[in-house]
Amino acid sequence: MLLEDLQVVLKVAEFRSITAAATALDMRTATASAAVKRVEAALGSELFIRTTRQLRLSAAGERYLPECEKALLMLDLAKQNIKEEQDTLDGEIRISLSSDLGRNLVTPWLDEFMDANPNVTLRSNISDSNIDFYRDSIDMALRYGSPNDSNMYGFKICDVPRLLCATKEYLEQNGEPKHPDDLVSHNALLYQLHDTLQDSWKFSNGTKEHKVKLKGNRASNDGDLVKRWCVAGQGVTIKSCLDMSSELLSGKVVNVMPEFKPTPTELWLICPSKQSITPGVRQLRDLFRQKASEILTRLSEKGIVGEAI
Repeated sequence: MLLEDLQVVLKVAEFRSITAAATALDMRTATASAAVKRVEAALGSELFIRTTRQLRLSAAGERYLPECEKALLMLDLAKQNIKEEQDTLDGEIRISLSSDLGRNLVTPWLDEFMDANPNVTLRSNISDSNIDFYRDSIDMALRYGSPNDSNMYGFKICDVPRLLCATKEYLEQNGEPKHPDDLVSHNALLYQLHDTLQDSWKFSNGTKEHKVKLKGNRASNDGDLVKRWCVAGQGVTIKSCLDMSSELLSGKVVNVMPEFKPTPTELWLICPSKQSITPGVRQLRDLFRQKASEILTRLSEKGIVGEAI
């Protein structure tokens, strides 16, 4: 049994198919099948139950494969630690990014990271949908909001104020709201997360919370598209100050009704487990913290957000 055979077995378990696993690993199906047979022969037990229609884990496979995955992660971490001591990183970075943040901010940050680590390859998954680390073959996710699964492990990158945004042209044509209740007469550009339309917006002026239900002629599950509508002067929307930082700093959009603040959020780098935190993950964590801090400082100096922490 070879170490590489275990990687094949894990991929077969992920796809529930030897053929699909072979395709993902860029090898012949016969080679993948032989790897599975070598592991089963070494263990003296079948890891998969094969039928004409499907392949599923046996009881032995359900016990063995989680431990096998942990062992491979530990070996990979040990390898990365050695390379870190040698001041080199290699291997594949598989990261999931939300649409707006990923396309417009983080992709250039990752380019900088790869320029400094030329042996690293990148697989970027850009989507606002929920990510399954194992189904989607992702090592880490940069997301707004803290982890909601106790089995996951994450690093907080920064606190992120959210702002009510619009263009000056839109406000000149439609009037500038002075209170959250004034927004009912405006066109709200709405974000849809999963099947939930986020049309109830909450604001606080430090002493009292205000909630208003809005209507609009545009909604999308893609945060980047919602921003583009806003920049085009189609209405008002609530956005992360990081997502809208370039437009805020250039004056393309303005922070509307700044004394009433939408509910803030946080930016987190999330991993599926503590064992999956490699030196590369830690370097990216530090890079993301540095870049986010620089943007928040610039927004603070312009008076767009409060003092950067």
